[in-house]
Amino acid sequence: MSWFNDVQEWFLSLGKNYGVNPYIFGAIYVGAIPLFFLCLAWTIKRMRAKKNFTIPLLLTGLCFVSAYLYLIIAGKNIPIWVYVFVAAMILYGIYSTYTKIKERTRAK
Repeated sequence: MSWFNDVQEWFLSLGKNYGVNPYIFGAIYVGAIPLFFLCLAWTIKRMRAKKNFTIPLLLTGLCFVSAYLYLIIAGKNIPIWVYVFVAAMILYGIYSTYTKIKERTRAK
């Protein structure tokens, strides 16, 4: 179990180095997952009904990026590669969500 303690200590030290509470980041990240899927389902339902889906889509996106927003807003001395990684994750999330929405609205 020594390696587990080492990893945990390293992970928690990142919060001190970058001014971010890892527990808050983790809570936002995990807590947003069910909200993301609920908003995604709401978006798809509104699209299938040919109703305005702007608000559900915006909420879906907000749920997806919420933990990263916390990192960007609260973080200090964040390396550039983290911003590049976050941008890549967001772009992939947009693409993935777009393809899921297209697929599920066609499967009507």
